Amino acid sequence: MRRSEREVTDCNEIRQILERAEVLRLAMHDEPFPYIVPVNFGFTMQDDQLVLFFHGAKVGKKCDLLQKNPHVSFEVEGKQQLIPPNGAASCTVGFAYESVIGQGIAELAPEEKKEDFLKKLLEHYRIPFQSFSQAHLERTAVYQIIVKQYTAKRRPIPQGR
Repeated sequence: MRRSEREVTDCNEIRQILERAEVLRLAMHDEPFPYIVPVNFGFTMQDDQLVLFFHGAKVGKKCDLLQKNPHVSFEVEGKQQLIPPNGAASCTVGFAYESVIGQGIAELAPEEKKEDFLKKLLEHYRIPFQSFSQAHLERTAVYQIIVKQYTAKRRPIPQGR
């Protein structure tokens, strides 16, 4: 990481960034270009083992690509804010942000975890769980990403701006 002073290493701070994030951008292998898609997500974090999960249809391009090659990259961002120029110098404009970026292996979640992951996904978006229909569960794919490596980074808003 080039700007090591922006690295976030504390697990609680990383968890907070993930909790604030609303979209996970998932990059998959495709030819000739990578394929990236935004998805709703949830996560679990035990010690430093991060597992992300998302849902979708059981058929389609995302499913096909993950079946061919489960190696993925991902990005989530928490808070962000434009930092206006300092005076008349336009080149002083910047962006405050926090993000988690990494790689992992995506696979269908085990059936016994599927409903729990969907409940945690709703919880992530502060949606109270009421029920899932069996028909909905049967036609929904839930994937988990076993994260192999990740970094978190933050650029705070400068004081007095």
